Amino acid sequence: METFPDLGSLTDQELKDLIKQMTDEEIEVSYKRRILHGKIDILRAELVNRLRRKDESGELVITGADVQRLTDILTGNYPNPEDLGDQPEGLA
Repeated sequence: METFPDLGSLTDQELKDLIKQMTDEEIEVSYKRRILHGKIDILRAELVNRLRRKDESGELVITGADVQRLTDILTGNYPNPEDLGDQPEGLA
């Protein structure tokens, strides 16, 4: 993380240039954030569609093992990497 400059030591032009630089950087970060949010929305929609298809076919959408795995993740009790091969599709 870069330090903030001593504003008193900057000329008016340097201050204007710094404002422009940071404004440009904010625009770039905001654009990237919007792209990421769009991708996340697409991924979530795909997951919802898959869960709906599984539900319509009579498959269990979420099992007790899924709930336990999510509980473990949220409490910081991560399983060994070797154990991940036994997880239901989408949770490994």
